[in-house]
Amino acid sequence: MAVERSKVLIVGGTGYLGKRLVKASLAAGHQTYVLHRPEIGVDIDKVQLLLYFKHQGAHLLTGSFDDHHSLVNAVKLVDVVICAISGVHIRTHQILLQLKLVHAIKEAGNVKRFLPSEFGTDPAKMDKAMEPGRITFDDKMKVRKAIEEGGIPYTYVSANCFAGYFLGGLCQPGQILPSKDHVLLLGDGNPPAIYVDEDDIAIYTIKAIDDPRTLNKTVYIRPPKNILSQRQVVEIWEKLIGKELHKSSISKEEFVAAMKDQDYAEQVGLTHYYHVCYEGCLTNFEIGDGGVEASQLYPEINYTTVEQYMRRYI
Repeated sequence: MAVERSKVLIVGGTGYLGKRLVKASLAAGHQTYVLHRPEIGVDIDKVQLLLYFKHQGAHLLTGSFDDHHSLVNAVKLVDVVICAISGVHIRTHQILLQLKLVHAIKEAGNVKRFLPSEFGTDPAKMDKAMEPGRITFDDKMKVRKAIEEGGIPYTYVSANCFAGYFLGGLCQPGQILPSKDHVLLLGDGNPPAIYVDEDDIAIYTIKAIDDPRTLNKTVYIRPPKNILSQRQVVEIWEKLIGKELHKSSISKEEFVAAMKDQDYAEQVGLTHYYHVCYEGCLTNFEIGDGGVEASQLYPEINYTTVEQYMRRYI
């Protein structure tokens, strides 16, 4: 007997993570809808990506956060809504736009699960985060509050560090390609973080949407082999290239002082690096009753290890 899979709407489906979510949803056999704005203009890359999704079997829907009726109509077609709009200030910080989506989901009344745009550090653990970076976590908590007060079934996904941003630059802010000569260690480089291939984030997310074990829970993606310090990441890279890098370091005091010379968007991102790389905020707590761990729930998923991911840069 065939398993009936949820129909899925992905908002932000042409973005960095969104396009991976569309791909994973289609691959898992879900009837997949992609919401796109009517005002695409001459963004040819986005148009061609949407046409590719259509060719792969996705249904394209026109809608906008400025058109409540279009959101309600889109939501009524599906069982699960996943939002992947940007929460990164160096791109576009749009987290609070999701409050309009929450309103549409409440009005439609048919959604069995909503996954808001999170996918990074768990904002519920960041109530003591520094300014100005805490705005990301505060805004995500406002969206959570609206979801829960509205009685909307949810799953939150905490995917920790996107591998492309952190591993590519050996955990150095502002770099996405690994040097073969030098690395700047943040402090002593020893606090552990968690790195996840973006394609794996999408696969775990789609796996969770029909799982009763993840309903009204936070899904933490913590692949055991990918819980490593910056020093360990550098050691893996050195092993792959057969060369030891020259190392220097920057203290947390120096890091914070230098951060204040940057523009606002850069400061937000650097604050996140501070909490991850100096404080170890991704690993300094145990998953409690309100959470589950993805690699334990789905051991059949052969996730990409840090070493496997970094081979692409050789």
